[in-house]
Order: sequence, then C-alpha cells, then structure tokens
Amino acid sequence: MTTPPLTPDCEGYLNLPQQAVYYRLYRSSAFTARRLLLLHGGGVDGQITWAPIISRLLHWSEVLVPDLRGTGKTHFPDHQEHRFTTSDVVADMAALLDSQGWNSFDLGGYSYGGLIAMQLKAERPDAVGKTFLFEPGLLGGGNEPELLSRRESLMQAAQKLRIDDELEYGLQVFLDAVSPQRNRNSRSEEIVRGRLAHRPKGLAAILEAVTQAARQLNRTQLISVQQHVSSFVGERSSAEVLAFCQEIAQQRTDWVCHRISGADHALPFQKPDSIANIMNADQQAFLARPSQAG
Repeated sequence: MTTPPLTPDCEGYLNLPQQAVYYRLYRSSAFTARRLLLLHGGGVDGQITWAPIISRLLHWSEVLVPDLRGTGKTHFPDHQEHRFTTSDVVADMAALLDSQGWNSFDLGGYSYGGLIAMQLKAERPDAVGKTFLFEPGLLGGGNEPELLSRRESLMQAAQKLRIDDELEYGLQVFLDAVSPQRNRNSRSEEIVRGRLAHRPKGLAAILEAVTQAARQLNRTQLISVQQHVSSFVGERSSAEVLAFCQEIAQQRTDWVCHRISGADHALPFQKPDSIANIMNADQQAFLARPSQAG
C-alpha cells in the first residue's frame, strides 16, 4: 500500500531583500510541544528530502522545512541564479525563524543543510536543543590532500553544471565526489539525476558556497560549539566519513555516531524508517536527561 504524500499545514514565502525563501510548516499531535527545523542537501528540496521522515517522527508538534538557496522554490528576486555564501543562507534561516517566532527549537541538517545547521548553531547556541547531522558538508574526514582533492572535484562539478551541454558530466562528477560507493542501479541513478537536474546552476552555486566555507571556516572550532548531536553516516559512504564521525563521538559525551545499514550519502531518501526511529529514540534520551538546561 502506497503512503499518501505528506501535506504541509502551512506553506508560503518569506520575502527578503535578497531572497524569497519558501517554507513548509507541518503540525502534529506529538508527545511533546517541541519544534524542529530541518535543512535539506544540495539539489533536492525540503519536501522531497524530509517528508518520509517527518511522517514517522513522534516528539515534535511543529516541523519547519524551508527550501535553501539554490534549490526548490526559493529564489533571488530576479529569478536568476547568483553566487552566494553559506553565511547568506544562515542569515536567511535566522530571518525565517524570527518571522515564525521560533526562539527555541531542535535542528537537523543533511549534507549542504548540515553545514548550514552547524553554522546556525554557532550563531544561536542557546536557541538550539538537540541536533541531528546527516553527513554534513564539513565532516568529510580524510587528510588535507584528500580534502583538497574533494574540493577540486566539487569545483569542477560546479563549473560543468553551469554549461548546458556538460550537465550530465557535471552531475557525474558531483555524485562521484559525494557518494563514490553509491548504488549505481540504473533506475536509482536516473531518479537522482532527474532531481539534481532541476536547477543545475543553483546546485553549482551551492557547491561553490560549500567549498568556499570549507576553505575559510575553522572546522575544529565549529565542531566544538555543537551540542547534543546525533550524527548519521551511510554504511556505503567512505570509510573516512565514518572514522571521523566515530572519532568525534569517542571524544564527546554528547555526540553519538550512527551507521545506517545499506545506505550511502543519500541516506535520508534510502532509509527514512531507520532514521526516524533513531531520531525518536535519541530525542527521547535527550528529553530524559537529569538536567534539560541547554
């Protein structure tokens, strides 16, 4: 039996001077009156990324799902694709939260959205309770030459995505960089490429923004300000990603690393049941702490 699509209770635009930010708000009768902001990855909008997971969550009465810059229905005022920084996206999210009156919330982010989530936590440390990170853009692991090679691949992909005749090659470079061990089943690959091809120049701008952030941000400092983190890594993602996640978890009492069986970098799309179950369990543990301050 096919599950009907999850329909937002409220959706619309927040019109800012530099961006029209599209968002969806889902409400439910949850165990607790808590709020959750979920940020998607590059190239696929918030509805497609998170709806299968949201429908299985138990602890949040409101879930806010925006489309980030370069993706979905969010756009510049002239409806053209322009370059931006991850700090610009963080500012978009801060404005959206203020418009909704959200002063306290839990936070989740996948890939590109995971990096934005980490920066948002750094900007508003006291507002964020529990954080869920799904292979965020700055936690790729590996040594400096490997990180440099990955950045060069992403910049090459961005360059090709801006050229109509080289779109397919650009998508190939991007997918090989972020998910080299993915399932290359023709049908699965076709679906992924179709989604990513919706706004290729927007995806190019995202890759440029994430690469710039990786060069400029102090990764160690950014990790240090994260609190109460559940981190998720696909079983078929690179060993370096998992090793780095586990290394952080070994050093931190408030950081847990989950390996999602049978998944690669596209884990939110591949294993929504497993992910929702873990989020529910980890949130329950978070709420059951002796002290819920911070």
